[in-house]
Amino acid sequence: MIEASPWWTPHVHADRRPRLLARNRIAAASRSFFAERDFIEVSTAALQVSPGNETHLSAFATTAIRPDATTAPLYLHTSPEFACKKLLAAGERRIFNFGAVWRNRERGPLHHPEFTMLEWYRVGKPYEALMDDCAALLALAAKQAGTKHFSFRKGEADPFAEPERLTVAEAFDRHAGIDLLATVSPDGSTDRAGLLAAVESVGIRTVPDDTWADLYSRVMVERIEPTLGFGRPTFLCEYPVAEASLARPAPHDARVAERFELYCCGVELANGFGELTDPAEQRRRFIAEMDEKERIYGERYPIDEDFLAALAIMPDASGVALGFDRLVMLAVGAARIDEVLWTPVADAGS
Repeated sequence: MIEASPWWTPHVHADRRPRLLARNRIAAASRSFFAERDFIEVSTAALQVSPGNETHLSAFATTAIRPDATTAPLYLHTSPEFACKKLLAAGERRIFNFGAVWRNRERGPLHHPEFTMLEWYRVGKPYEALMDDCAALLALAAKQAGTKHFSFRKGEADPFAEPERLTVAEAFDRHAGIDLLATVSPDGSTDRAGLLAAVESVGIRTVPDDTWADLYSRVMVERIEPTLGFGRPTFLCEYPVAEASLARPAPHDARVAERFELYCCGVELANGFGELTDPAEQRRRFIAEMDEKERIYGERYPIDEDFLAALAIMPDASGVALGFDRLVMLAVGAARIDEVLWTPVADAGS
């Protein structure tokens, strides 16, 4: 077996360089896009007291040593979200952050332990406005890459086409034959037994200790996500409240939240919310997520009390995080995320 040459080998770098230069053009054009719309670029601290409180999110931890030699845990942020929302509470109205974030337990064709996230917020705007932003950025990336289509593996999508908007409930009905909202109550609680019966009836495997969230995720991974964003981009929206811990409930149906994800060629590109600003409800959701994390992984992350305090004075806003490296991948037709990173992180096991 012939080992691949390192990315820094001159001939390998020469092959990679056109895609990396396209990355730079897309980054520069993205910054111009936000500047033209009166957004302010902000830089947030990478070290945080909490990396986030989602069940399946895994962070890189470190220890701060104070001048008096006492210590405190810190984490590399998995998103600039908490810091950005504090800036909204402070009075900023249109901000974007373009920088590195870190997530542990993640490496593969679409995942890298350090990656670039483009995240932005609009005060006083509905989350549909962020969908419009995303659609414009897709076209912008295609122009900078000199392509008329996005591609990944054998799939293609037209980045200039008007995106499809599909609710999660519609997707479950269309692609799995399941009435998802029949298993969600107006208070957001979920009916495991009802979803279990529905999942088993359509031939999807289950295991005895599956939770409602496990069943939901399995349908998403096996039946829904592989169908999204082919031909044209897809916005999947109105997630069940139980699957949107940072989003506010939709005004027309308390069972679902103002959350969307953007897909192209079956690849998730962005995750947006109409932001929850109720600190008591946010605390309740964080505790529930950390209880589940402890059950599954045997660990939990602290809650950022400053973040909850800031929520109490944060204005109504919408925000979205877009995986910039994945956007570049689709625009240049790369097969792996490493192909569009200037200096991929070394694999300690190699």
